[in-house]
Amino acid sequence: MKRIFFLGLAANFPKDEILAHTFAMGRKEDLADLKSFLLKKYGGERAILAKNGRSALALALKAYFEPGDAIIVNGFTCYAVYEAVKAAELKPVFADISLDDLNFNTETIKKALSKGAEKPDSRVKGIIIQNTLGNPINVEEIEAFAKEHDLIIIEDLAHCAGVKYADGREAGTVGAAAVLSFGKEKSIDTISGGAVVLRHPYKNTIKAPSKHPKLSDHLRARFYPCFGSLCRKLTYIHLGGALMKFLTAIHWVEKSADNKLDLGRRPSKFEAKRALMQIKSLSRTGEKPLRTFYLVNDRTKLLAKLKGAGYYFDGFWYEKPVSPVRYYKKVHFPEKDCPNAVFAAEHIINLPRYYRKKNLEPAIKIIEKNLEDKA
Repeated sequence: MKRIFFLGLAANFPKDEILAHTFAMGRKEDLADLKSFLLKKYGGERAILAKNGRSALALALKAYFEPGDAIIVNGFTCYAVYEAVKAAELKPVFADISLDDLNFNTETIKKALSKGAEKPDSRVKGIIIQNTLGNPINVEEIEAFAKEHDLIIIEDLAHCAGVKYADGREAGTVGAAAVLSFGKEKSIDTISGGAVVLRHPYKNTIKAPSKHPKLSDHLRARFYPCFGSLCRKLTYIHLGGALMKFLTAIHWVEKSADNKLDLGRRPSKFEAKRALMQIKSLSRTGEKPLRTFYLVNDRTKLLAKLKGAGYYFDGFWYEKPVSPVRYYKKVHFPEKDCPNAVFAAEHIINLPRYYRKKNLEPAIKIIEKNLEDKA
């Protein structure tokens, strides 16, 4: 039987991790231990645990900015970032990206600011750095620009926990706040959960989430790896996709983008325990990119070729500049001002980090024959 390699059907946990996750027993102390470790690692004044990454990001934004302020956002991102910005009552200013690393730079930021009424010296008060797919931004350049224009930097570590910048500093130790997501296929993956470390003095009072997670959210997070493994196995007899659709329809499985922002709830205790273990592991193993990306000339045909070779890579990030597609119209994204982000969304394919390199070599050979000329 030909082996099948998945990207998007469900999170790919190793067998031992599935059992460890499903039967993990959390304690109240695990919540405190996670916060203590984050404060030590990122050097902050306060650590807050949240239901998910977008809730943590919204809390960070509320701590440092006032309603009506504008903030620079990477032009190639996910709806969760946009949702957090809007929840904090801020205005997103999308800056186009470089096709080399999928991040904005000072030139694209300046262009974004020149397109509208917003100027660096008016209502634009901050920058969210996301280090897309684990590719580190030129942080010294961005830091100098922020200092020149009195902008506050917020680091979103969903893609890049453990990654180091070219100057040797670790992501999360540069900005006023470090935000982590523990969602599916993020750098730290406990299916759900998030955290924010407020590193610099903040001007607004922030109430830490104190409510327990909803039972339905808790159970979905605990059993998702089991469901994911079952769906992958059933794909060999062409039933895996149907089962995943059914589980989603009855809300036993929730798509990542549908994990609602909630500023009142914290993660489960077992998620805090699992997150702490993974963050400590990052310190030992060093950084890895979240995914390796390629820009290809005909993605539809390439995906068909890959599927013929046993690689189901339809779940790439991102199919729109602000993904997923079902939320894209809500964003009112300035496509004319961000041509590189639009191009990347139409041509990108990316590979997960959880397969061994030798298992991906046939797929990489197929992809490299179909690369797009970025020029």
